[in-house]
Amino acid sequence: MQTADVCGVRAEILLASDIPHPPKDGPRKDDNMQDLMEELGLLVPNVELSTGCSPAHLPGNPPGSQAQSLSYRINSLLNESNLISPTDLTIQYTEPPTEDDLPDEGPKTVVKAYWTLYIDILCIALDGNAFDAAWAAVLAALQNTTLPNAWWDADREAILCSPMTADARKLPLQTLPAALSFAIFSTQSALKQRGQGESWILADPDGFEEDLCQETLTVAVVPKKGKGTAILRLDKSGGSVIGRESLKRCIRMAEDRWSVWESVLRER
Repeated sequence: MQTADVCGVRAEILLASDIPHPPKDGPRKDDNMQDLMEELGLLVPNVELSTGCSPAHLPGNPPGSQAQSLSYRINSLLNESNLISPTDLTIQYTEPPTEDDLPDEGPKTVVKAYWTLYIDILCIALDGNAFDAAWAAVLAALQNTTLPNAWWDADREAILCSPMTADARKLPLQTLPAALSFAIFSTQSALKQRGQGESWILADPDGFEEDLCQETLTVAVVPKKGKGTAILRLDKSGGSVIGRESLKRCIRMAEDRWSVWESVLRER
């Protein structure tokens, strides 16, 4: 697979006053990460294939179904994996004490704005397995993302940002999900009885292999708190060739893929 992607992250400020129904007092530790991210739209991935990356994707064409499907799958995995905490995307302000405050009340902290991350993925060479390459580019880009120091100015009633790079803070990632896709090639046909055909599982298929396969599988795993990995997501489409034993092999290979990704990304 010779697919290559480039990913960049743009951050914009979403004022809490512009949200019709903002969360009360901002996100809490017990808030559902997926619901909050999807409700506020804080993570906005976009996959662009119309870059001349392949003869089927000429420059200037509108986004096709494949690009939209990839954007949707990446967005779903971002939300389900708890990759980024909503607390790390908040801009908070501690209100000064007033005469109406009770003596035992501490300072009140409110959320004035959120960071919205626009994640742009440009495919510069497409030779199959577009999702794995795009997801790897997203992880690498988010791991290198820094946000400027921002605060609420009560006098101006606006968010101000420091121009100093030394004041910027690195965006922490809560986990490191890895994905591995498979294609299942089968010789089964309508002219053969069930069980007479043979099948092969192809890991990280290229474009030629994908065109010959009808059944695909993507396994996403995340590290456990203790040791090892846990299954985060299984995406399967087309056919019914793959069974339990084959699925177990695919999961083990996905766990090996996570070990490789973890060693590579942690060294960056």
